[in-house]
Amino acid sequence: MAKAKNGKKGGGGAKKGGEMLLVGSKVKAEIKSANCNTAGDALDGLNGWVHWLIGQATQRASANGRKTVRAHDFMV
Repeated sequence: MAKAKNGKKGGGGAKKGGEMLLVGSKVKAEIKSANCNTAGDALDGLNGWVHWLIGQATQRASANGRKTVRAHDFMV
């Protein structure tokens, strides 16, 4: 991982997609098992997608009069 200008490793803070919800090592291992490499911005992009999916699922649950998000709420 590249070091930030202050000398500390980056990646712990929130970016465009919000707080990191993923386990980076697990995502990278899954990508590696498909014989692919992981770009530096891949986790941020996937994290943004996960935040979007959660937002869609919570809207669907609310629209259906529920406070509980269920598995089918993620199917958009």
